[in-house]
Amino acid sequence: MTAPSTTTILFVRHGTTATTGSVLPGRAPGLHLSERGIEQATALAERLKDLSRKPTALYVSPLERARETAAPIAKALRLRPVVDKGLLECDFGLWTGKRLATLARRAEWRAVQHAPSTFRFPEGESFSEMQLRMWEAVTKIVKRHRNRTVIVVSHADPIKAAVTYAQGVPLDLFQRTVISPCSLSAVAFTGGTPVVLCVNNTGSLKDLSPS
Repeated sequence: MTAPSTTTILFVRHGTTATTGSVLPGRAPGLHLSERGIEQATALAERLKDLSRKPTALYVSPLERARETAAPIAKALRLRPVVDKGLLECDFGLWTGKRLATLARRAEWRAVQHAPSTFRFPEGESFSEMQLRMWEAVTKIVKRHRNRTVIVVSHADPIKAAVTYAQGVPLDLFQRTVISPCSLSAVAFTGGTPVVLCVNNTGSLKDLSPS
């Protein structure tokens, strides 16, 4: 009997920017990695060299901070970044560019944190739409690269939504997962139930494989 193929998706959040943790940047253009973010991306590229199963493709969100994170990875692994709009940050609509401290005082913030499945950003996306968009993009990548390892550079909420969906975690609980700048989360697809190999990894990748 032939063993099922395994496609491993390595989700990478972009590196730190000047507004990380203080502003909801969304899809606003012109936000670049900070000096710290560049250092994080460079260090991650080096860590990815430790993988026993070398990545063969690299997909990236169109936003600058994601493409700048992908650049040293592409150089280190000799991969060509492919821009995929399905990997975009959530569309925060009228909340784009607002300070998190200000948004946290809004009555709707409780829904964002504790009942995200019920919330749509004003003139933007709902969390449900974001999760579906992200998962569909990932599914297409998996079909395109069967039995390969692929890097996907995206943003905190889309990665969080994809990883928790793979775990079977309800969307209303997805805020309990942390996706740090330049962290790596890995999901193996074998044709059946996805297997989550790691979440928010910032250490060694030498032993990353399905058990």
